[in-house]
Amino acid sequence: MDAREERGLIIAAKVKLNRTSPNRWLVPSQTGAERIYEVDPVQKTCTCPDHKESGYTCKHIHAVKFTIERETREDGTIIETRSITLTEKKIYRQDWTSYNLAQTTERHRFSELLFDLCKGIPAQVREPGQGGRPRVPMADVIFAIALKIYGTLSSRRTACDIKDAHAKGYLSRPIHYNSVNGYLENAEVTPILERMIGQSAMPLRSVDHDFAIDSSGFSTSKFIRWYDEKYGITRKKHSWVKVHLCTATKSNIVTAVRILDKDAADSPQFVPLAKETAERFTIAEMSSDKAYLSYANLEVISELGGTPFIAFKENSWSGRAGTVWQKMYGYYQFRQQEFMNHYHKRSNVESTFSMIKRKFGDAVRSKSDVAMKNEVLGKILCHNICVVIASQCELGIEPVFWPEERSPNDRILTVGPV
Repeated sequence: MDAREERGLIIAAKVKLNRTSPNRWLVPSQTGAERIYEVDPVQKTCTCPDHKESGYTCKHIHAVKFTIERETREDGTIIETRSITLTEKKIYRQDWTSYNLAQTTERHRFSELLFDLCKGIPAQVREPGQGGRPRVPMADVIFAIALKIYGTLSSRRTACDIKDAHAKGYLSRPIHYNSVNGYLENAEVTPILERMIGQSAMPLRSVDHDFAIDSSGFSTSKFIRWYDEKYGITRKKHSWVKVHLCTATKSNIVTAVRILDKDAADSPQFVPLAKETAERFTIAEMSSDKAYLSYANLEVISELGGTPFIAFKENSWSGRAGTVWQKMYGYYQFRQQEFMNHYHKRSNVESTFSMIKRKFGDAVRSKSDVAMKNEVLGKILCHNICVVIASQCELGIEPVFWPEERSPNDRILTVGPV
């Protein structure tokens, strides 16, 4: 396929060609609809300058050829397409019995499931002769952080919840409310929270097989200031924590997350998020918007056994022969409606961000970079546990986060006194 055929393929996919007679077609210019060229596919003539000057079969003739091939059946009959307008009403019914059960028991179930999840955190044995105050088990640290974020209250108002948790045996020792803020400042907590997010999605690994990747921001109390040279004024806006995550399109549970610099590009985060998801889930489909379009990203999903549904850009072309890119580009061009039905599953990642922000807030209260990152990770962890609770009531799943077999060499992590 040469360059003219590729451009003709793009015109046929993006533009509606008008057929005025059996051998006369009106094809708009690729650069603008104000110029219309008359094409005769039988005589292979076109009124465009390229065909007149060079005599080659131009892209407009190729566009008509592709359109005819697409609209002609194998038996030779021609499909006539007419546009009609109708309104289709879809009713999405809510299982109110399961929904009410999940909502009315969520607070009690949350503490139970969070405690069960934190039990899987390995522990670190205190070294003989080690001095200083007794170290707080990391399981208690993660539990206290998640409990505070779930309640969306200040540290002082969370003190009652922490005391109740200790009385029920969820915490091995009482924790002062100020210590919870100190735990958020600890960089050692970050990788554990990231792991807990992935592990909290494990109960749904038999339910979810389609996923989507996107990014969004959580506002902070910090401001970014810069001088606008054009208008001679100083401008400012809120800084934010940028979150890249992979979510299941059915249950909206988060399977992998990365928090980097607020200016970090989206596309490079696709591969690590997809590979981390593949460690726990079987990927059937992965959808994302145009920001994640690249040869490497499509190839990785294919290698992981899934089908990538990433929207193509206006200047995209068929690519190298035999690649996943060429296969999906052909799918996008000739079965576009079917392609878009799969691609639009990515809208569920927007729903996931909306769920997190509406329930736990779209801003962070912490001031330091480490604490802001940990606070956002805590929001996502709480969201996952709530999704597991809803799935437990609606689907009857068993919320098992960790395998029953535990290695005797596992050691519980601890955090030093704050």
